[in-house]
Amino acid sequence: MRGDGTTDGTAGRNGARGGGLLVAGTTSDAGKSVVTAGICRWLVRQGLKVAPFKGQNMSLNSFVTRDGAEIGRAQAMQARAARVEPTALMNPVLLKPGSDRSSQVVLMGKPVGEMSARGFFGRAGHAGRAGETGASEVSEVSEGHRRELFEPVFAALEELRRTHDAVICEGAGSPAEINLRRSDIVNMGIARAARLPVVVVGDIDRGGVFAQFFGTTALLAPEDQRLVAGYLVNKFRGDVSLLEPGLAMLDGLTGRPTLGVLPYAHGLGIDEEDGLRISLRGAVRESVVAPPVGEDVLRVAVCAVPLMSNFTDVDALAAEPGVVVRFVDRPEELADADLVVVPGTRGTVKALAWLRERGLAAGLARRAAEGRPVLGICGGFQLLGESVEDEVESRAGLVDGLGLLPVRVRFAREKTLARPVGEALGERVEGYEIHHGVADVRGGEPFLDGCRVGAVWGTHWHGSLESDGFRRAFLREVAATAGRRFVPAPDTSFDTLREEQLDRLGDLIEEHADTDALLRLIEKGVPEGLPFVPPGAP
Repeated sequence: MRGDGTTDGTAGRNGARGGGLLVAGTTSDAGKSVVTAGICRWLVRQGLKVAPFKGQNMSLNSFVTRDGAEIGRAQAMQARAARVEPTALMNPVLLKPGSDRSSQVVLMGKPVGEMSARGFFGRAGHAGRAGETGASEVSEVSEGHRRELFEPVFAALEELRRTHDAVICEGAGSPAEINLRRSDIVNMGIARAARLPVVVVGDIDRGGVFAQFFGTTALLAPEDQRLVAGYLVNKFRGDVSLLEPGLAMLDGLTGRPTLGVLPYAHGLGIDEEDGLRISLRGAVRESVVAPPVGEDVLRVAVCAVPLMSNFTDVDALAAEPGVVVRFVDRPEELADADLVVVPGTRGTVKALAWLRERGLAAGLARRAAEGRPVLGICGGFQLLGESVEDEVESRAGLVDGLGLLPVRVRFAREKTLARPVGEALGERVEGYEIHHGVADVRGGEPFLDGCRVGAVWGTHWHGSLESDGFRRAFLREVAATAGRRFVPAPDTSFDTLREEQLDRLGDLIEEHADTDALLRLIEKGVPEGLPFVPPGAP
């Protein structure tokens, strides 16, 4: 990187190691994922070869790379922001919750077993942030096993830095979770090992951001504090001049500058990481779309099943003008829906029980009998079938499905990870598959890898609705079946909308952050002389 912020494109490629930065946060959902994506998009506009990285991600929203590796969707989104193909190097450890006590561990894109929260975090555990019912016996993970995870994480980061001009790393939760510091492989653990400068993001919309910045810094050990180079305020509303006295006092207290104040931005439908930030009975996201093309809107209800995974599947529906998407958990909320989506879940058997307990199973059966549209995706497809034989996730054995599709599902220990391409409703469809369940389809009309009976469709394919032509054809059929005068917009491109959103993130960084300071951190590393803020880690 040259002094003027441009590059000759050779850094990190001819044996030299590229620069790096860790974006940490005062809390979960402070905005780390979107800030990381925004920095990636801004840097790639400067002509840099950039890669995102998150050493360990905990999420039920995942993605399949072209070479069949499973990574977090947030890292796939950040790779798109950086205009590079996502790889397992960008998210070497993915934890997929399945209960409050254990998680499936995906290492370098492949599942390798189960971990209890206690085992992974080393001591007393942190069950509130981990969880997954085991496909194999849940094992306690020693400090030695933690090192086994850290080694591939560090190696992945080093490989990315060797082949890119800059690597923008995302932390997880807060770096000041002092009960987890010994087993940390994603926040200060990786920052200290790689000597990465750290920028801490805080969500001012929640309130208390100054205390969060000060407290986060003051709870870190001196060696960790030396890496914290500054702060970024996220989601600010109002006149920045009113904030400036507080920022100056924060600098005086910590010896660290605030490197930007990012305004609250509406309508950013960026892929979520850890879970829904909205009410289960709210709109899927704030979204900025055009008015309906036809006379009617189309109402879509998404069953908010337990351990819901890849709920981003419905984002493409929410992007359509005139389509109203909401998450529901009561049978009464199915009544006025033109389409009900049963999404993916990490616990198919658990979701079946939940649907029955809530009365939603009976509501889905009524819809099927009345010829009203239902779409099941992945786990949602599986539970619409006749039976589920599960000796892997829940180990519940043979369980009756809802019986709406002629499908029998048997869970295999080997996980299917694929990027299929096919055709449905006369249109080309691309998707991705992430599932243990193997579907034996015994009737109905073919529909992608699944089937259709009447107005009930089922498929394992995530992401199919992002194929514009297929989405329009599907919505036309739903509207006709529902008797709605809804017309899909002829020019909605989900791919274009995604690009526009990522450009907006890049704009936020370019216009509201101290980009010169960020470039210096990425190029030159941790500044010298950052003061210690007492008391430090206990």
